Amino acid sequence: MLEKLEAIKQKFDEIETQLNDPSAMNDMKRFIKLSKDYKELQPVMEAYAKYTNILSNIDHAKDIIHNEKDEEFRSLAKEELTTLTVARDNMEEDIRLMIIPADPEDNKNAIVEIRAGTGGDEASIFAGDLYRMYTKYCEARKWKIELVDFTTGTAGGFKEIIFNVIGDNVYGQLKYESGVHRVQRVPQTETQGRIHTSAATIAVLPEADEFDVEIKPAEVRKDTYCSSGPGGQSVNTTYSAIRLTHIPSGIVVTCQDEKSQMKNFEKAMKVLRSRLYEMEHQKYLDEISKRRKTMVSTGDRSAKIRTYNYSQSRVTDHRINLTMYNLSVFLDGGIQQFIDALQLAENAERLKEAVA
Repeated sequence: MLEKLEAIKQKFDEIETQLNDPSAMNDMKRFIKLSKDYKELQPVMEAYAKYTNILSNIDHAKDIIHNEKDEEFRSLAKEELTTLTVARDNMEEDIRLMIIPADPEDNKNAIVEIRAGTGGDEASIFAGDLYRMYTKYCEARKWKIELVDFTTGTAGGFKEIIFNVIGDNVYGQLKYESGVHRVQRVPQTETQGRIHTSAATIAVLPEADEFDVEIKPAEVRKDTYCSSGPGGQSVNTTYSAIRLTHIPSGIVVTCQDEKSQMKNFEKAMKVLRSRLYEMEHQKYLDEISKRRKTMVSTGDRSAKIRTYNYSQSRVTDHRINLTMYNLSVFLDGGIQQFIDALQLAENAERLKEAVA
């Protein structure tokens, strides 16, 4: 443990030296990464200082026990040693979790894409239910939501909806939601009370900034068209909606949420940049999936990760076999219990990797 912490401290000191070098500002991308790495290592360094202090006090207590002739002093030292040993063990457990290599994307904002899958109109309605669930969850976390684009379903809900989520550690929380979500319930249009199964697919992308992905203007074709969604009198009268086509990859992004063409362009570029970034990030996720038994955080969108059963008020996450019998609370944004359990499962896998 001490050797690992000393190696991390050496890395921390090197980063600090590089940040203090006046030339560091010449390469802004590198400077931002160094600053981020420095900030992430600070809690570990604080724990390192406390841990070494505890070890020093343990040595001092043992010295008193072995060399002090005063029985009262020796008795006090034994009590202190017991307390310090417990503190050391607890500290070591905390540090083991702290030094697990973090997902470098966790602190990023996220782009969430919800698409209706099998099930026709019912799938679109379910996609709308999921959007409401995430909206409620984000409101509870004090995160900001920016709508990017959407296509409404014929019977309600959405065939597709894309939105940005802005806040602290957003991707680190929402990344577990990527995959196929299945619903089992009696649709409103069902006259004989039969339960139908439909699905929606969710993709959560880490938001890429300009330093992560460089897009050449010549590689992007920009088209404008009339917005078809909510937006007041300007809808269908001004060409404010944007369609961007990235020629090398063929990726197409649209945005029509804002009345301003410029704001729609900025939002569309943000999504385009993140989709290009995800192509590289997916290689990292695929590599993780080869090493881990769980489906946690692999980003496999074809995997059925969760089932929502209305008749039993049940929601089940199939990756960790966790079931909750309070579906209405869950759909009102009460998903943190599942996210915490998924994080715990992922940390357990990562801890095995770190020890191995």
